[in-house]
Amino acid sequence: MESDAGLRIAGAVVVYRLYDVGYEIDLERALDLLASTPGERATLRRTLQYRPDGAEDLEEKDRAEARRSARAEVQAIQIKTPPITSALGADTITLGDRCHDVHVSARIFDFGVVSLRLHIEAPNPPGVLGWHDYTAFGNAVDSAPGLQALFARYIHQLTSRLAATIARPHIAPVTEDYIVYRITRLVGPTGEALPTAALHDFDVVPLLLNEQRPLADTARAELLPYWFSYYPDDLAILTWSSALIVDPTEGDSDVQLMLEFANAQLLELRYYDALLDAELPRMYDRIADRRARALFGRRYATLLTGLQTLVADSTEIVERAENALKVTDDVYLARVYAAALELFRGRVWRRGIDHKLAIIRQTYAMLNAEAMAVRNEVLEIAIIVLIVVEIIIAVVLGRR
Repeated sequence: MESDAGLRIAGAVVVYRLYDVGYEIDLERALDLLASTPGERATLRRTLQYRPDGAEDLEEKDRAEARRSARAEVQAIQIKTPPITSALGADTITLGDRCHDVHVSARIFDFGVVSLRLHIEAPNPPGVLGWHDYTAFGNAVDSAPGLQALFARYIHQLTSRLAATIARPHIAPVTEDYIVYRITRLVGPTGEALPTAALHDFDVVPLLLNEQRPLADTARAELLPYWFSYYPDDLAILTWSSALIVDPTEGDSDVQLMLEFANAQLLELRYYDALLDAELPRMYDRIADRRARALFGRRYATLLTGLQTLVADSTEIVERAENALKVTDDVYLARVYAAALELFRGRVWRRGIDHKLAIIRQTYAMLNAEAMAVRNEVLEIAIIVLIVVEIIIAVVLGRR
């Protein structure tokens, strides 16, 4: 079935890759560093405006104003510690036989996550690119072989630059990828603006699901269940690994912010789930080893301290990530955010983490009780030995 004949768009593709780079990031120090390092071309979203003469240092009052602006967020979105966003520069990527400009930026979260974004404008002037061509372009970006190297280079550059602001720096092997197909104009053959109702589910299947054959109605309904519109000219369609966002406003949309936060939270859940998965068998091995080698009640002291630290760190950072953002009086954004969390199975990941933490807590309680019992036994033995010694001394002295 064809319905996209004549559809023309202006848009871009934004590729996200999120990294856990440490336990936490001091955003105040990171903001100062990104805003004041000489020779850098980083700008903070709605913040840095370099002086007209091109000098890249800022006056103190400019920095203060930049800081106030950087913390201004949408009123309907409550962010306990707003992330900062920095432009990292321009690069290129080759798709087929054509080289495309890439605008690289990063959003930095206080709970240790960095989201790298590659913004690639669709080719051709606005309103000229056909829907099929945009779909092919989006699929080419999604499978581009050069993305891995590009992300790796920029994450190492950024973490090196922010090393002093990161507690327990370490780039985790677990990453989270997401791609947003961002359309700012949707027009017809003669240039007339079209409502997003002109797009149907069978139009977006090749783009969002990368399926070139038509899908059955039931498959489309199951794989594309999340469609959201507030105005006739906006649309958000969410899937597990990608989203189509039609929004006439320039720059990142509020929906993109919701998706980025949800992906950051998912990354933390996946990271700590993997960390606990790896920790459980090591914990059992250490318990067996210490039972065989260590003496008395001190056999578990180091292990108990490590388990207690692991539980505290995991609980704290997961709670911080999950509570980092709250949507208050905007029902539309609240629905989008809730759908993203459901789509990413946040509750399932959290239940898995809670279950593993419960096992560790139970193990901690068991080992602590065993250590206490051993200490009590040692104390009782010591008392008995002292009594026997006193009796022997008394007998010996009595014979004299």
